[in-house]
Amino acid sequence: MPAPEADRAVVLWLFLCCAMIFAMVVLGGLTRLTGSGLSMATWRPATGWLPPLDAAGWEAVFALYRETPEFRRVNFWMTVDDFRSIFWLEYLHRLWGRLIGLVFAVPAVWFALRRRIGRRLGLALGVAFLLGAAQGALGWYMVQSGLVDRPEVSHVRLAAHLVLALAVYALLLWLALGLARRRAARGAHGAHLGLIVAGIALTAIWGGFTAGLDAGHIHPTFPLMGGGLVPPEAFSLVPWTADLTGNPATVQFVHRWLGILVLAAILALRWRVRHAPPGERRAHDLLAGMGVLQAGLGVATLLLGVPLAIAAFHQAGAVVLLSLAIYALHASRSARV
Repeated sequence: MPAPEADRAVVLWLFLCCAMIFAMVVLGGLTRLTGSGLSMATWRPATGWLPPLDAAGWEAVFALYRETPEFRRVNFWMTVDDFRSIFWLEYLHRLWGRLIGLVFAVPAVWFALRRRIGRRLGLALGVAFLLGAAQGALGWYMVQSGLVDRPEVSHVRLAAHLVLALAVYALLLWLALGLARRRAARGAHGAHLGLIVAGIALTAIWGGFTAGLDAGHIHPTFPLMGGGLVPPEAFSLVPWTADLTGNPATVQFVHRWLGILVLAAILALRWRVRHAPPGERRAHDLLAGMGVLQAGLGVATLLLGVPLAIAAFHQAGAVVLLSLAIYALHASRSARV
């Protein structure tokens, strides 16, 4: 059932916020893949809207970068002109985050003053706002890990930064769907879909670990790793928790097999609904098709040596897959906001 006229603007606003967060996740992936994430060595959330505007401004920002481990150990050859090429992407990433905050907060206040937001929705949006603020702080906490004594960010903080962004996105998408389709028919397979959503989240976590450790560059073969299904270096660190999250071979192994299990769960669900009415099958057809495409993008990213475009599409594909799983889960439940 379509949203009432009074809610249409709220629905469109929430979907706009989701679209901006989607773009933010893709932009963050590009920032990571191009090595631009440590180019800004300070964090000024309230006053850092403008980039350097003259030669003196660029020299000041570049001077701060020259004090970082990344410049001293990796990019020591850079001039200020070279530095600009990595600065702009990180600047755009941070600017886009600020714009998301404005696009979320200003309409939220306006809708609340006009009594367009109910109490339950208001509480949920308050949670989303707090998570979004925490996401910004976590982003700087992640960057700080690469400014002290090593030219790379903590892969654990990177994964946390990614997953928190996905959590905010998922919450807003669920709220938007709840308003857009208030009388979602209660159907079957909610538990199965819940497992799929959880599996996508876990796969994204280990995807963050994989990116942070550059684990995608080892064992660029599929389905074998180092000549076997289990790579020889895997499960060699103690304690086991350190191995599971910090051993590049184990991390890539877990990431790829989580992806395979998620795909298997999606295809199994598609088989279960094969006799359902066409309208009910549509969401599962989309989910299954995207699951196959996402798995293919993951394998291509690995075999081709993590090329920028395909790796970015793979990260974007994870958000699309999560979106379709949430859509299918919403359609299987009676969602009220």
